[in-house]
Amino acid sequence: MYFPYGSTEIEYLKRRDKALGAVIDRVGRVERAVDPDLFSSVVHHIVGQQISTKAQATIWQRMQDALGTIDAAGIARMEPAALQAFGISFRKADYIRDFACKVQAGEFDLERVARLPDAEAIRALASLRGVGVWTAEMILLFCLQRPDVLSFDDLAIQRGLRMVYHHRRIDRRLFEKYRRRYSPYGSVASLYLWAAAGGAVPELRDWAPKPKK
Repeated sequence: MYFPYGSTEIEYLKRRDKALGAVIDRVGRVERAVDPDLFSSVVHHIVGQQISTKAQATIWQRMQDALGTIDAAGIARMEPAALQAFGISFRKADYIRDFACKVQAGEFDLERVARLPDAEAIRALASLRGVGVWTAEMILLFCLQRPDVLSFDDLAIQRGLRMVYHHRRIDRRLFEKYRRRYSPYGSVASLYLWAAAGGAVPELRDWAPKPKK
């Protein structure tokens, strides 16, 4: 299952921004997998913090092989040491069990949070231990599939903006200009900025100042 978008979003972004439109034409359709289950998505994002994508995938596969469905009931029954055995740090295991116990106790209502407006959903998710604003924004995009997520705290988004628009740095004021331009389809813009940052358009380069030697 991939993040859903179509001609409406693409044509809107191309009308609003010729530079991003050129990237869209060069890259073609971007397929990014989503996980519509909010509990497993939160756990997956906590697992993936500050480790490589490959390491995250390895740990996640171990968890799926052992547990089958990643749900609050199963995680809440586990001791932290059992979670650590999958390759998860003690701190992350503590965060994940705390989240599962909150869901089990009704202190964190997954269905209610899934229905909240973007800003409120981000605040609710960021109130969890181990979940910051950036992680909450990624959950909105790759789990709740919200259409207008563009993260200032995402370094690859900032890199993509520098590359597409030839900026040396992206401050909050400049970022907000592009966020307003892309709205209400910031999530699709994010997909293409990530693609640009990852080298999908070889002639684009990062205009950030070189570090002084």
